Amino acid sequence: MGAFKPLLPFGKQTVIESCVDYLRHGGVETIVVVVGHRAEEVRRQLQHLPVEFVVNPDPESEMDLSIALGVARLPLNTKATLIALADHPAVPPTVVSTLISAWQDGASLVIPTWQNRGGHPVLVDLQYRTELQNLDPNRGLRALFDAHRDELRRVPVESPYVARDMDTWDDYSALYQEVFGEPPPDPPRE
Repeated sequence: MGAFKPLLPFGKQTVIESCVDYLRHGGVETIVVVVGHRAEEVRRQLQHLPVEFVVNPDPESEMDLSIALGVARLPLNTKATLIALADHPAVPPTVVSTLISAWQDGASLVIPTWQNRGGHPVLVDLQYRTELQNLDPNRGLRALFDAHRDELRRVPVESPYVARDMDTWDDYSALYQEVFGEPPPDPPRE
């Protein structure tokens, strides 16, 4: 992308602050932010928010390591976790509360969908804690979901943003324009 995604502007906040906010306002009690590359900058940006941090010593690793580190940091009495990505800043809090409601109604693995396309964040009951801490690096969460297809619940939500990430500058610019009605400011490049 040429820029550090978590610290890109997103309205009056940064991308990472928007992610933390939608989780908090959707009903998440404990938020663990897994940091690696430029960890201290992310910590400083979030110092005003009630979050915990864990450092991924290998930021170039696949997502499985970050998930395992984040899960290990959760209190042992935590019953479920949402796995949210830092490049989905426009997810509304109602998506989070919908996923939590599906879990409270008995679903143990919950994926939000927009027009039949799966997205993030995903909710995982922590009966799968051990599996989350030992994911196949090549398959990640997909391996867990495939192994427990009967427990998987795909929940339609009223937001296309669950399936919209920001892999390129064009993705970010288009998302920003769609959400805020104007192009993003030009942040410093990496």
